[in-house]
Amino acid sequence: MDENHKPVELAKGVYWLGVIDWNLRDFHGFATPGGGTYNSYLIVDDKIALIDTVKAQFAGELIKSIKTLIDPSKIDYVIENHVEMDHSSSLPAIMRIAPQARVFATKHGKAGICNYYKAVGCDEWDFEVVETGSELSLGNRTLMFIETIMLHWPDSMHTYLKEDRILFSNDAFGQHIATSHRFNDKVGDVMDDAATYYANILMPFGSQVLAYVDKVKELGIEIDMIAPSHGIIWRQNPEQIINAYVRWASGETVPKVLVIYDTMWGSTERMAKEILHGVMSKDVDVKLLNLRKNDWSMIIKEILEAPVIAVGSPTVNNGMFFPVGGFLTYLKGLRPKGKKAVAFGSFGWGGGAVKAVEKEMESAGFEIIEPGLQVKFRPDEDELESCRKLGIRIADAAK
Repeated sequence: MDENHKPVELAKGVYWLGVIDWNLRDFHGFATPGGGTYNSYLIVDDKIALIDTVKAQFAGELIKSIKTLIDPSKIDYVIENHVEMDHSSSLPAIMRIAPQARVFATKHGKAGICNYYKAVGCDEWDFEVVETGSELSLGNRTLMFIETIMLHWPDSMHTYLKEDRILFSNDAFGQHIATSHRFNDKVGDVMDDAATYYANILMPFGSQVLAYVDKVKELGIEIDMIAPSHGIIWRQNPEQIINAYVRWASGETVPKVLVIYDTMWGSTERMAKEILHGVMSKDVDVKLLNLRKNDWSMIIKEILEAPVIAVGSPTVNNGMFFPVGGFLTYLKGLRPKGKKAVAFGSFGWGGGAVKAVEKEMESAGFEIIEPGLQVKFRPDEDELESCRKLGIRIADAAK
């Protein structure tokens, strides 16, 4: 077995059994240039519990890892924190080996599992439906379940190992990175990866994040380690990622402007660069982001802490250039809160792009802080000066 796939002990009798996907580069449209992991966990006590599984193509590797510790047929409980296929699609393989195992899930989790796996015998599996506060004794250890509805699916839940203060957080607090190390104190700063992950997956659910943090406090849960289903495990100072989630969910920003655009013959790009120079003149952090030269998921991460963005597009067929339209459709689904925006662009014989950008930004929840700026064909010096002045005004708005 690959050394990097061997079980890693988190606490006595508690193991990481995940799979490192070194060459993962796309996770249903989310760019993953650093690869990824699918994390599964095994607790060996008087009873044996497996927490989450891995993507189906790696089921064999998961089972090999389990065999280094126990006979997989001896698994008593399978905890399914989330139905999505990257966490559950090895469940049928596990249940073939341990058909007597009881599957623990939320009400929505059981329904989802039975929808996905009705063709492979899930109607014969022994389910136990749990809710927030439900507990499961393993002998010397106790698992407590916490429903996390819409973080980020209706079925989602977390599992808390009370005696060791380990939170198995599934899709919360994760990152898409591949590394031979398992713990945050061994890999350096991963907060950028965590921010990219949050922005592209959990941004629409800020109110649920804040409610969850309040619920954890209400339940009196103390956390020494956070073990998510993707990426590294937060062993050192796990409060840092919790505090970051609270900041992001609360919509906290820093003085920063993003100039996001695409261009056909260079006119919109010239406008974008002059807007950039105007922002820079006010000593405000700014980034120039061409939509065909920067991955969209990385741009979304930048939007997380930017209060103001400027979006530019040339006009094509009386509307937006299609890369701009595609990006705004993606952005609209993430529903950023408390953001401001302006639109700019160029046209030839007829306009339309700027108004279309404004309409999409408004429907995404952005406040349009002034009418869009557009030029015909190629911007002249006066029009470029207008772009610089626009940059100055939006820099002030970002402060």
